[in-house]
Amino acid sequence: MASPATEPQEELGSSDKAVIEELRSAYAAMREQLQLVIVGQEEVIEQLLIAIFCRSHALLVGVPGLAKTLLVSTLSEVLDLSFKRIQFTPDLMPADITGTEVLEEDVGTGKRVFKFVKGPVFANMILADEINRTPPKTQAALLEAMQEHHVTIGEETYPLPEPFFVLATQNPIEQEGTYPLPEAQLDRFMFNIRVDYPTAVEEESIIKRVTGTYKAKIDKVLTGETVMKLQQVVRRVPVADHVVSYAAQIARASRPKEADAPDFVREMVAWGAGPRAGIYLVLAAKARAILQGRYHTTTADVRAVALPVLRHRVLTTFNAEAAGIGSDDIVRSLVDHFQPSAELDL
Repeated sequence: MASPATEPQEELGSSDKAVIEELRSAYAAMREQLQLVIVGQEEVIEQLLIAIFCRSHALLVGVPGLAKTLLVSTLSEVLDLSFKRIQFTPDLMPADITGTEVLEEDVGTGKRVFKFVKGPVFANMILADEINRTPPKTQAALLEAMQEHHVTIGEETYPLPEPFFVLATQNPIEQEGTYPLPEAQLDRFMFNIRVDYPTAVEEESIIKRVTGTYKAKIDKVLTGETVMKLQQVVRRVPVADHVVSYAAQIARASRPKEADAPDFVREMVAWGAGPRAGIYLVLAAKARAILQGRYHTTTADVRAVALPVLRHRVLTTFNAEAAGIGSDDIVRSLVDHFQPSAELDL
């Protein structure tokens, strides 16, 4: 049987390399600007930027008071993007997000016509705050926007401004009266980013800033046009076949019914990651590589993004939960179990 043809790899041109060099210096400037407002959270910032440069969405999970909202709004300022915050509540309706048609009377002709009034989803960066506090019908209003980058009202389709990102937040503590996101919608998020407590030194710095007169002045580092250009460059970053195979191996091994799934996956995992996992592993690895100023992707990049890509795509069994084993533990074990050959990445 003939082997399948290898997909041709695009090469980075001199202009692409110049853009990557520009991004490397801009990345340092972005971190510097964000640190004027946000103390610590360097890994969270990197993962957010990776999702943005991959033209994808991210879910931020953390307890209240960890500056998730402040981080997203500050990031929109640094990137010079329009920003809207939607506070999700049990009484929020789909039209409150997408917009609605209103009946207006033309003063000149006296005729009544329907006019579409755009909702808050018409912005470059959307903060869906506490997205699990609204019913599924309203949550689903974001599905079309996230996947297709447009909104359909009646017979009309309205394109959303580009670039477009949804950054949603969830509180992992209070689950009473909430509506957990269905798997189909969770899968639309490239990353599930865990926002942890600050260190002791960082917390002292936060207290000093907030209780004093400190006020940061944020400078714009990139524009929406530059962000879209970088999104195209990310797609053209070359990836060796062994890196793609490694990403596919980890994604497939998370499924308990696969032949090469480790024993701990068969015992502890109810459902594994779908095909989007492998796609996002490679895409995120590409973005991470260029953020670090490299022109190629390695298996180390795949391993670095495995947790945020896979943690919401691996569903553990009751036995795993009873033993205190979560999806993060499964993903870490998978990454440790499948060690790539170091010589291939040289």
